[in-house]
Amino acid sequence: MQVRSSRARSVSQSAEHQAPERNLAESPLAWLARRKDKDGQPMLTDAEFDAGEKLRADFWFAQMTPRVTTNWSSFLSGGGGTRGAPDIGPDIRDSVIAAHERVKRALAAVGPDLAGVLIDVCCHLKGLEASEKASGWPQRSGKIILQIALRQLARHYGMLPPPPEANDHRPVRVRHWGASDYRPAIDPDQV
Repeated sequence: MQVRSSRARSVSQSAEHQAPERNLAESPLAWLARRKDKDGQPMLTDAEFDAGEKLRADFWFAQMTPRVTTNWSSFLSGGGGTRGAPDIGPDIRDSVIAAHERVKRALAAVGPDLAGVLIDVCCHLKGLEASEKASGWPQRSGKIILQIALRQLARHYGMLPPPPEANDHRPVRVRHWGASDYRPAIDPDQV
């Protein structure tokens, strides 16, 4: 009996130190990250892949995935009588609400045009072909659009440096064809 308890203890201790396993075969992003382009470079950078997986994790933690079965929690907890809406207040934790806000901010940062492909591919794990057909895009354009969306998402998460701005907050140099001391004359009669 003592051998059993020490064995159970060692199994539980080793389980605590192991990282949870992820099935990367289910993720379209993992498939794209393993593929190479014509130059032999990965189709997705590490930052783009990590940004997509972070969005997926937040989407899952926010409980935004569609339900496939009935939610039995209201029957088990005794909440939600027949008089009103089910009592889900205590079931929603702060971490769920925070994850929901992170998803909303991330999708707002990439914009509505790119948010759809991120939701389809990263969150709902749809393939690129299905996302292209649903969006009405030409064939083989989904990879490029997804790369752009993931790059924007990685910038939002701070995994990539921000793009250089057009004016960089430096004064604009005015150019003209006149000499350096040229000043236009204003005719007071025409004003």
